[in-house]
Amino acid sequence: MLYTPPLARLVEELSKLPGVGPKTAQRLAFHLLRVPPEEARSLAQAIVEAREKISYCRRCFNFAEGDLCEYCADTRRDPALVCVVERPQDIVAVERTGEFRGLYHVLGGAISPIDGIGPEELRIRELLDRVRKDAVREVIIATNPRVEGEATAMYLANLLKPLGVRATRIASGLPVGGDLEYADEVTLGRALKGRHEL
Repeated sequence: MLYTPPLARLVEELSKLPGVGPKTAQRLAFHLLRVPPEEARSLAQAIVEAREKISYCRRCFNFAEGDLCEYCADTRRDPALVCVVERPQDIVAVERTGEFRGLYHVLGGAISPIDGIGPEELRIRELLDRVRKDAVREVIIATNPRVEGEATAMYLANLLKPLGVRATRIASGLPVGGDLEYADEVTLGRALKGRHEL
């Protein structure tokens, strides 16, 4: 046994975080043991509070503290323009550009048969319901520029066209295989401005 049980449990729990391996988990655990107790308690409380207070927006499936996320609740945004993204963190990337004033729709991933994710596992039905009842005029498909994101974009475009809605795809400028979350504001802003019909 290398650690006392409470320390071993802390290292084990930290190593479950994305991008945190055993060595990083160990460093974080030792750091947390060195900080003042109130700092460690504050971190623990922030985690618990976030888990208890944050759920999904009933309209777009972004993270929200109430019924609607901050974007869906903002009456200054254009509800006829919807940007479809894979994950809530992609919204942050689009917002950083300052180029988009519509609403969002979070699919919850991308079509990936290898991973067992088909259209039924995504929030596609909810998107189509929104388009029908909210008089949406354009859907910007901002899925990540990977094979899965491209397949999802084409699938959505084929479903949206019969509804008489303009389906556009963000333009290139993002690296293939990259994630929106890591794109810089200028590149993502140009991609939004240069979107094209699917």
